[in-house]
Amino acid sequence: MSSEVVRVVYRKYDGSAHRDYPARRLTEDELGVWLGVPKGTRSIYHGRPSVEQIPFVLLVPRQQWWTGMFNPPPRTSEVYCDIASPARWEGDDTVHLIDLDLDVVRRRATGLVELRDEDEFAEHRVRYAYPHDVVESAWAAARWLQQVLGDGTEPFASAYRKWLALVS
Repeated sequence: MSSEVVRVVYRKYDGSAHRDYPARRLTEDELGVWLGVPKGTRSIYHGRPSVEQIPFVLLVPRQQWWTGMFNPPPRTSEVYCDIASPARWEGDDTVHLIDLDLDVVRRRATGLVELRDEDEFAEHRVRYAYPHDVVESAWAAARWLQQVLGDGTEPFASAYRKWLALVS
């Protein structure tokens, strides 16, 4: 039996806190685990208390170097993918991820796909001595996401909408 509530814990490569919030398990399928985060969810962002103002759905794929956040309007990013270590599950109620700085975002209004935070990745790559395989895996995931966020590949085209409707 899977836990209904999952704690999502993102840290930076040095172990420092990045994001931490509870999410509701919506389903698990061939793509991974789908989690819903309703408006009003209390979270921690960069070590500080926060409250989610806009609901979202998070896809935590299996053995992939990314997570996908799917957002409703008025958020300007329709899809926001964090380049992160493959998920490490602690039981079925906590998922740990290491945020690796790079992000790939699809803008709602234009459909433009952007690679973000390359400067932060370059800085942290040196500061935290990212191993070569981590660097290569992060770049490979970013390149792949840049392609699939714009070409109709699921779950990025429309598959996420049914889950987003449950938390919006």
